[in-house]
Amino acid sequence: MNIDPKSLGKVAVLLGGTSAEREISLMSGGGVLAALQSQGVDAHAFDPAQRELAELKHEGFARCFIALHGRHGEDGTVQGALELLRIPYTGSGVMASAIAIDKVMTKRLWQAVGLPTPKYVTLPRDAQGRERVRTVPDELGLPLIVKPPHEGSSIGVTKVKGYSDMQDAVALAAKYDEVVLCEEFIEGDELTCPVLGEGDSARALPVIRIVAPEGAYDYQNKYFTDVTQYLVPSGLPEAEEREIQRIVVEAYRALGCRGWGRADLMVRGADRQPYLLEMNTSPGMTSHSLVPMSAKAAGMSYEQLCLHIAASAALDS
Repeated sequence: MNIDPKSLGKVAVLLGGTSAEREISLMSGGGVLAALQSQGVDAHAFDPAQRELAELKHEGFARCFIALHGRHGEDGTVQGALELLRIPYTGSGVMASAIAIDKVMTKRLWQAVGLPTPKYVTLPRDAQGRERVRTVPDELGLPLIVKPPHEGSSIGVTKVKGYSDMQDAVALAAKYDEVVLCEEFIEGDELTCPVLGEGDSARALPVIRIVAPEGAYDYQNKYFTDVTQYLVPSGLPEAEEREIQRIVVEAYRALGCRGWGRADLMVRGADRQPYLLEMNTSPGMTSHSLVPMSAKAAGMSYEQLCLHIAASAALDS
């Protein structure tokens, strides 16, 4: 679809912010800003950690491209503020953003509509004592994953291989969150699949298969090394890829997402059963990021992708 850059008006690229993912957001936002400007868009950087959002109104911005990650970026709070300011923004609205940032709420909703997600146990602050923590592997098996439910970019995540590692893993996750999420570990292929659009017009982009050293797809390997392999085309059988895309679009619609997003999932090696892990409603847009990689495989350049997302900016109401 051809988009006239001038029709987008004055665009604020929201970047930086106050979350634990600030560093990644600055990288994402810098990439988006350069891409939009290269296409002739009147785009400007805007860091909510350093400026009041109300300034967006005073400075006449017509829309916002949200390149913030994590809390106060993709959790519905910025979206709510922009709704009140009546400035259209990219990505999901208030409710979908608030649900998707919370991996526990996301899993509950997916379970309610019959979508596959790994078994899990939640540990609120008053259930993180040694006695309770050591029973979790009895419920979920080993290895298992321990993570803070409101962080992204693998921050605070541990793969626990033995009972003795549980306490440290829970303590690490608890630094970032009140509640700790413990999740069954799915042994198999790690995949991610972006979605563009809304409702019936939402469509999945090509699936990416992620091959990380020793399976450690952590913060370091996500952003700062070149040892992780991203396979697109994924190399999966065509029917399997199509089924994964179907599930991902269903998961996206179930949460009420719009604009764009990216689902992360595992396919169990033993029986090729896919399991949804999480939905990112403001995915990374750095040089290492996965949505641009998948879009490129579908014939869409980074610049075209940024333009397409910017043009999809909307309000809930």
